[in-house]
Amino acid sequence: QVQLVESGGGSVQSGGSLRLSCAVSRYTDSTYCMAWFRQAPGKEREGVTYIDFDDTTTYADSVKGRFTVSQDNAKKMLYLQMNSLKPEDTAMYYCAAVRPFITYRGDRCPRGSANFGAYGQGTQVTVSS
Repeated sequence: QVQLVESGGGSVQSGGSLRLSCAVSRYTDSTYCMAWFRQAPGKEREGVTYIDFDDTTTYADSVKGRFTVSQDNAKKMLYLQMNSLKPEDTAMYYCAAVRPFITYRGDRCPRGSANFGAYGQGTQVTVSS
């Protein structure tokens, strides 16, 4: 079981930067796959970036080269550094976690919001032009 608490959102102008943090509280030492999702009003939740238990990262095309995900397992923290922010980045950002899927090829981290079972309460990011 895991609990997630995001922080670091705010309002910035286009071109600005923000760093989101997610405190991960685990009741066991189990391995987790982590991700950041975002949801703008009237739109579906979309995956922004994923970071797997082996630190493999995946980014949405819309944020490649601008956003960087990282994790500090010792501190149980997940981060999202967002640079060159655009108005279209405006959304509620959510930290998410799930245990790896067991497959015949070994443990794998899923993609897609439907496959993640734990979400934080979200932190709002607003980018003005």
